[in-house]
Amino acid sequence: MVEGSMTQGAGQGPEVERTATLRDFRVPAYVNETGPYAHGTQPAETVRPPEEAPAAPAAPAAPAAPAAPKEGYPAAYTPTERDLPVIKRGDTLQVAVDPVSAPTRQSATGPGPLYVVGDVHGYLDQLVAALQEKGLVDSAGQWCAGTARLWFLGDFTDRGPDGIGVIDLVMRLSAEAAAAGGYCKALMGNHELLLLGAKRFGDTPVNSGAGTATFQAAWLLNGGQKSDMDRLRDHHLQWMARLDAVEAVDGYLLVHSDTTSYLDYGASIEEVNDTVRETLTRNDANEVWDLFRKFTKRFSFRDEGGADAVRSLLDTYGGTRIVHGHSPIPYLLGEVGSEDGEESAGPVVEGPHIYADGLAIAMDGGVTMAGKLLVQQLPLDV
Repeated sequence: MVEGSMTQGAGQGPEVERTATLRDFRVPAYVNETGPYAHGTQPAETVRPPEEAPAAPAAPAAPAAPAAPKEGYPAAYTPTERDLPVIKRGDTLQVAVDPVSAPTRQSATGPGPLYVVGDVHGYLDQLVAALQEKGLVDSAGQWCAGTARLWFLGDFTDRGPDGIGVIDLVMRLSAEAAAAGGYCKALMGNHELLLLGAKRFGDTPVNSGAGTATFQAAWLLNGGQKSDMDRLRDHHLQWMARLDAVEAVDGYLLVHSDTTSYLDYGASIEEVNDTVRETLTRNDANEVWDLFRKFTKRFSFRDEGGADAVRSLLDTYGGTRIVHGHSPIPYLLGEVGSEDGEESAGPVVEGPHIYADGLAIAMDGGVTMAGKLLVQQLPLDV
């Protein structure tokens, strides 16, 4: 596919996919507040979580958050060792990266160096620091990388403190990079779909295999921040709704989620992106919910048959390697961590994680669990 086709403001997965755990449905402390964004959230007995949502290990809810009764969830949401199996260490590789680097010098006529960014989830300060470390923005947070090319892999909001600030930064860098002859672009993550749905559909019931569900409840239960919703404006919504789901750059297939569900939406990159945008344009709550549900699937590439799952995407959409976010690297390594900033016995993430016979590169360093927000230049030096 020709680079730059993305419009920005600028299939059913294999059986190895795992569903979510109870941990992802922790209710934030402000769920019982009054106000325009607190309505529509109900106790777990009446509003149940989606059948498939971002997987994460179980952890106690914050004291201020009401505890959901265990019987209110399907048995599949109970975390088990099977849900986070330890993969063979021989099949994995974490790439240590130079802590201080600058964009590789490019020729005057060719494209600049290519960078990818993992899940940000509202951690604006960490993002700016990581971009500065790579020489992509200066001390004032302005683009300073010339013709470099930068791709965000999605999930800008939720869980962290300033998701709207992250979106504003990415939108501004898109304009600054374009003016310098480079670009800054972004893919759609499942949390963009979740925020769009919460804003558009609120507490309108949607069809869910797990019972009654709403976007509003799912957004809150998956780390939605009231401050983000309060600051959300039409230009943010329009920008998110136009994001592509899949792109191919320099032989890399870029996606947000480690799932084969993209195959359900088209046999080419253009078809997938068009189908996703058309689904959002139709503004049907159930259709958008199904899109969100499929894009929350994960771990397709991790276990037995994972390399074949990657090949099914590469054979359909092109490329020699897939690059994704969505699943934190400690989870892919089979380690149970915390998304509450607590100390964890999990591995220290220093760089991307290569697995699935070397065909998949994971970029979510686990910033929501006191991990690292990864910004990495491609190709990897391994």
